[in-house]
Amino acid sequence: MSTENKNWEYADAVEGTGHIKLKEKYGLYINGEWVAPRSKTYFSSTNPHDEAHLAEVAQANKQDVDAAVIAAERAYHDVWSKITPAERGKYIFRIARLMQEQAKELAVIESLDSGKPIREARDIDIPLACNHLFYYAGWADKLDYAFPNQKKEPLGVAGQIIPWNFPLLMAAWKIAPALATGNTVVLKPAETTSLTALKLAEIIDEAGLPPGVVNIVTGFGDTGAAIVAHPKVSKVAFTGSTAVGKLIQKTIAGTDKKATLELGGKSANIIFDDAPLDQAVEGIINGIFFNQGHVCCAGSRLFVQENIADKVIRKLKHRMQSLQIGNPLDKNTDIGAINSSEQLKTINKYIDIGRKEGSECFQVDCALPNKGYYCKPTLFINVAQSSVLAQEEIFGPVLTIQTFRTIDEVIQKANNSPYGLAAGVWTDKGSKIFNLTSKLKAGVVWANTYNKFDPASPFGGYKESGFGREGGLHGLGAYLK
Repeated sequence: MSTENKNWEYADAVEGTGHIKLKEKYGLYINGEWVAPRSKTYFSSTNPHDEAHLAEVAQANKQDVDAAVIAAERAYHDVWSKITPAERGKYIFRIARLMQEQAKELAVIESLDSGKPIREARDIDIPLACNHLFYYAGWADKLDYAFPNQKKEPLGVAGQIIPWNFPLLMAAWKIAPALATGNTVVLKPAETTSLTALKLAEIIDEAGLPPGVVNIVTGFGDTGAAIVAHPKVSKVAFTGSTAVGKLIQKTIAGTDKKATLELGGKSANIIFDDAPLDQAVEGIINGIFFNQGHVCCAGSRLFVQENIADKVIRKLKHRMQSLQIGNPLDKNTDIGAINSSEQLKTINKYIDIGRKEGSECFQVDCALPNKGYYCKPTLFINVAQSSVLAQEEIFGPVLTIQTFRTIDEVIQKANNSPYGLAAGVWTDKGSKIFNLTSKLKAGVVWANTYNKFDPASPFGGYKESGFGREGGLHGLGAYLK
């Protein structure tokens, strides 16, 4: 049988769930204890693959947030600011080791709760989360070397709000540098993906971290707003949409709160005619489809040099047809479920807009699961620079393609966006790479690769993609005054 434009047939290889331990109902983790929400309200966390109920999660109100912040402030003054930096590092190191020991369980829960393929959770999210903790554990007693001849002090209580696309990894990104620099934390995970943050609370408890140093409160937007507005919160760290980031800026305007905002993106992936094309096509697939497009830095705008455009598009379509779409727990799956029904509606709205605008649309010829939230990988070809698809963040497996002739043209097109989070450059010439890295208005530029992260490397954006950096020494500085 010809395999042209057909998926390969694989035997099911579904990861088991017998080893995971989930409670039927989760409270709030405040001051080292599990407490019921004052609202007495819980909401359901569901599996986006089959819409099955996973657990009941507490909905924190303003009073719960106040209790968490007061606990964090007390822990900061009484314990965390008084112990030695080396002791702080030991606690962070212990949390990282416990996460490593429970990595398989954490990966399965992450996949169940978020819809991402188990391969991504197992091979990227959990190991990278552990690595961030290990990295900052090492810096805890070396701040004098990180900032020589400077008198640095922690800020106090850090309010941290994380998104649903990388739940545990984002928690580690934020908690690790905050603790290493002597701050205490009140963290709110996204309402659709709270479970690995709550498992992290169990790990923190097991590690013996002093009560109140890390508090985890679950809920919706009003819970996050209460954290941002609380007068005893000295630092706000937020990863999420640009719209919410602007609301946070308005809220903290006129206060002495510091902030790090990592917001939306519409990142450009640029292929020159001297690039290794097969490698580049795989990088494009990795940059937008393997993660369902659920990455703020996803390479959602593809710019291809005009004389190789037909060849690249042909290779890209052929590679897309071999992608496996389905159960996120299946080890063969390349593209899992969209995180929620609301996000799927948003993605489909943009696909409809693209068709109405007249761009050529290509979707993979495959059957989607009968239940759950799924979207076919989608290409829009010959997209106008002014198109809604080329300007607005979709946050789904949708890739727009434009062509260019000259370097100056592609720089102008790539920078013609309200965002500036990341970019990719594919070329055989180092001179082109260095030229573009100096002219592309993006916080991260990958060369002949895409979506590669390291704890020692700072990450963040320009323009409406936010400000501040997470990772590396920059991530430490964001939690110090």
